Amino acid sequence: MAPPNGADMRRHYMDLTRRRRLYSGLALMVFVLLMSSGFVVADDRNAGGFWDGLHNIFDFPYQVVAEAGTKLDLLPAHLVHFCPALLETVNIAAVSTLVGGLAGLVLSLMSTRGLARFPRLIPLFRRAMDVMRAMPEIVIALVLIFVMGGGPVPAMIAIALHTAGALGKLFSEVNENADMKPLEGLESVGAGWMQRMMLGVMPQVAPNYLSYALLRFEINIRASAILGFVGAGGIGYELKNAMSWGQGKFDEAAAIFLLLFGAIVLFDQLSGRVRTRLTRGRVAR
Repeated sequence: MAPPNGADMRRHYMDLTRRRRLYSGLALMVFVLLMSSGFVVADDRNAGGFWDGLHNIFDFPYQVVAEAGTKLDLLPAHLVHFCPALLETVNIAAVSTLVGGLAGLVLSLMSTRGLARFPRLIPLFRRAMDVMRAMPEIVIALVLIFVMGGGPVPAMIAIALHTAGALGKLFSEVNENADMKPLEGLESVGAGWMQRMMLGVMPQVAPNYLSYALLRFEINIRASAILGFVGAGGIGYELKNAMSWGQGKFDEAAAIFLLLFGAIVLFDQLSGRVRTRLTRGRVAR
């Protein structure tokens, strides 16, 4: 059979390009149609029309800023007053990240081919992580608040469960890229499963583990603040109360916004720098 000449190869390449463009155009059209139909349905079922209320979009921020501007002298006191609530939110995020990260580490090792202690149970552990990721934190928190009452504990458990599923998936992908030669060497000298994981896998994957955990910590700070709106404590609960009272409390809402925004930016910058050093292999000694 004669090899294809240059003209045939070019014709075949152009056919593939046109076919790819056609499929991409069809996918884009379907996406636009779904978005348009979804927007129309949501707008029809909404209490007020989107376009009718669009001109009011800046009314609430204007009221908050205007009232906070008339009470600037009270801003420092408000910042100090709400600092404990901010610390509670950060603590919720930190504990949930630690607990969820440890659970995700175990799940990832149990669900990675070539590393799992019980290979036949790999599908079970993977489906468990899928369920944890599929359940939104707010749904889990609402159920736990109904059972346990309001407070930071339901928020911590809800975020930790979701974190375990998310980090377990990321950690397992990191594990799949680990070099198996150290494990084979350890196994040849009689090392147990735990020893092989600690000495053969952890040194390879620890920087990526920590990088993903720090990224998840940023997400959990925002999640813990949002869960405060459903009674899970923290600065989100204080923000809900301030906004529920309406005018007269908007100066407190502005102070809470500033604290929350500052904390998120601060931790985002700090964790970003640490992740950059870890991924580049320049961990400070």
